[in-house]
Amino acid sequence: MGLREVKRERTRRLIADKAFELFNDNGFGRTTVEQIAAAAEVGPSTLYRYFPTKETLVLEFVEDCLGDAVSWFRDQPELELTAGLQAVIERVLEQLETNPGRVRAVFDMAAQTASVSAHLNELIWRFRTDLADELVLRLPADNRAEFTGALAAGIAMNIIETVVRVWVDTPDTTDAKSLARQAMSLLRTGGIPLPAAAYRVSDNSGYDS
Repeated sequence: MGLREVKRERTRRLIADKAFELFNDNGFGRTTVEQIAAAAEVGPSTLYRYFPTKETLVLEFVEDCLGDAVSWFRDQPELELTAGLQAVIERVLEQLETNPGRVRAVFDMAAQTASVSAHLNELIWRFRTDLADELVLRLPADNRAEFTGALAAGIAMNIIETVVRVWVDTPDTTDAKSLARQAMSLLRTGGIPLPAAAYRVSDNSGYDS
């Protein structure tokens, strides 16, 4: 990373940190972009170049954690799929655990503010879509690849969401990665009740129901 990129990342991080301080002190709705810019000692136009909305400021940390995990997986083309999915899940959780206060605040703001909740859901959906797209590239090229990739990505995200919610409620007694491994073990061994097809009917689509 060059000097210019280092400075840009430092400015971006400073803006996000100052925004979070203000959100925690004053509330999301009562904090203005102008207040955040002043606290970070940048102009509002500079702030908008880094963060187009207040919601992106709230969720910057979560977005980085999710985006980094997909980028890392994309850079491991030879990694076996099941091991890769486990690594993606644990990578997200490991990074979220570095800043538990930020994660709890995100959940609190999402519960109180519809626009933050909507943006969080958008991030989650984007993660699932990006991960599914990467999985499709590694799955056998048949008419089930997109379906299988979407299902696997959805399960990975559901594990992350469920574990994070437990961890946010009980951070002192919950090890997020250990809980995720328990979840994956339960899925592998049939310890979680899942809907099961009572019959199989083939149609022209190639799918059974």
